[in-house]
Amino acid sequence: MDIKKDQLFITPIEKLGDWIFDEKVAEVFPDMVQRSVPGYSNIISMIGMLAERFVQSNSMIYDLGCSLGAATLSIRRNVHQENCHIIAVDNSQPMVERCKRHIESYKSSTPVDVICDDICHINMQNASMVVLNFTLQFLTPENRQRVLNNIYNALKPNGILVLSEKFSFSDTCIDELLFNMHHDFKRANGYSELEISQKRNMLENVMLTDTIETHKQRLSEAGFKHIDTWFQCFNFGSIIAIK
Repeated sequence: MDIKKDQLFITPIEKLGDWIFDEKVAEVFPDMVQRSVPGYSNIISMIGMLAERFVQSNSMIYDLGCSLGAATLSIRRNVHQENCHIIAVDNSQPMVERCKRHIESYKSSTPVDVICDDICHINMQNASMVVLNFTLQFLTPENRQRVLNNIYNALKPNGILVLSEKFSFSDTCIDELLFNMHHDFKRANGYSELEISQKRNMLENVMLTDTIETHKQRLSEAGFKHIDTWFQCFNFGSIIAIK
């Protein structure tokens, strides 16, 4: 797969508007996510390793907010149990179309259905693994608990949820430090101040971050008993919750 460089914000944009996952974003997404999300490759690789440990025979796996299917492919490479089925969901049609092409490029006995829909509308059941990889932060706050409740109810005993997010921190000193370190990370990956600023302005109304404590509280309220952060790099990280 040829990776096209993200140059969407390299020149000034007069009317920025809110962020949307349109065709332009889908086209450069692999480069964008690698240069913008610290630890992304590690999280994707480890999702596959977690799948190897937790996916059960005769069960469903859900990748909610699948974008181009990186987590789905990582899971499918590591599923060795019989009669498993992956449902990958995203509400961006351009993402879904590209995701389908990526999935079809790799042979596997584990079937994958790629669906264009709002994850709030997905009726999940008989799941041994659910992935929310940088997805919950794009839902309205009032929908987040409902989605987590639905996931918990759909999971089989010993099923796992992987929840990756950009975090905020109640300690303003730490929050500012990690915010600035993330910007240093993007500068080191070749983004200009203009690119960083324009992307941040577009995201600020559509990506509302929570603290790790808030995430853990929601997961506990949903019913999960085993919850903790398993990966963190700056203000990005991932939480596991086991039923």
